[in-house]
Amino acid sequence: MNELTTDLKSLHEATLNNLKSSKANNTLRAYKSDFKDFGIFCAKHNLNSLPSEPKVVSLYLTYLSKSSKISTLRRRLVSISMVHKLKGHYLDTKHPIIVENLMGIKRIKGSIQKGKKPLLISHLKLVINVINEQKINDIKKFRDKSIILLGFGGGFRRTELISIDYEDLEFVDEGVKIIIKRSKTDQFGEGMIKGIPYFTNENYCPVANLKKWIEIAKIKSGPIFRRFSKGLNLTDKRLTDQSVVLLMKKYLNYAGIENKNFAGHSLRSGFATVAADAGADERSIMAMTGHKTTQMVRRYIREANIFKNNALNKIKL
Repeated sequence: MNELTTDLKSLHEATLNNLKSSKANNTLRAYKSDFKDFGIFCAKHNLNSLPSEPKVVSLYLTYLSKSSKISTLRRRLVSISMVHKLKGHYLDTKHPIIVENLMGIKRIKGSIQKGKKPLLISHLKLVINVINEQKINDIKKFRDKSIILLGFGGGFRRTELISIDYEDLEFVDEGVKIIIKRSKTDQFGEGMIKGIPYFTNENYCPVANLKKWIEIAKIKSGPIFRRFSKGLNLTDKRLTDQSVVLLMKKYLNYAGIENKNFAGHSLRSGFATVAADAGADERSIMAMTGHKTTQMVRRYIREANIFKNNALNKIKL
């Protein structure tokens, strides 16, 4: 009997671990954060947050709509629903009071999303030039240049970029092959390989700068992009994804570029926009960025072609 109890206990623990592992850690944190906000709203108005009901959720969405985008409302709804499921409660998110309310909010507010600015070639060159001008050690210059150039050249998400290990790299005659072990759209770790070719101009070449960084930093294993301690001593600790954003914003500011509307995603969207402007088709862009659907890539292509294929170009005044 004791053995059976022990087996059931271990199975129960393993099942809980499986449930937790079904979602990425960042996703679970987002669910918790979103639900916490919903809980605060419910507590303030003496309403039940768990289990809740469609009417309460609809009220919350109306409250959020005063200051949030439609995309935020939809994400919060998913989070509230998922927390209910994980806790063994049912919440009808397809109830008319929720669906119709969202439709009404969408009509009133509109649903167009204004994304962060892409980092274009002109920005990229200015940033690299300003890094070269900094009165800092070469080791920091090459780390910072490698992060920005590789982030742009590979259309990387910032979490993918900082997750690269030395063991994931293979330098070949054409450039470098990089194994991406896991990404936002690859939650089961199937992985993908990105190929970054050499650029003609070595100053702006992701591969040349990456090789120089690895050589100067004497990295033989573990994280490629690491933190410096005080005194510019290189540690073995991996950079955070937020570090990529702060780094880019800092150098944009040094280059005299307003950095408010740039974010970590600007490297990835910059690659896609520039590639589309140069005539790359959506399939080749997706092969590099790892997008699973064409929706976002087609948006980049539309924005890149907004003046190129403009009907006004046919009008001579």
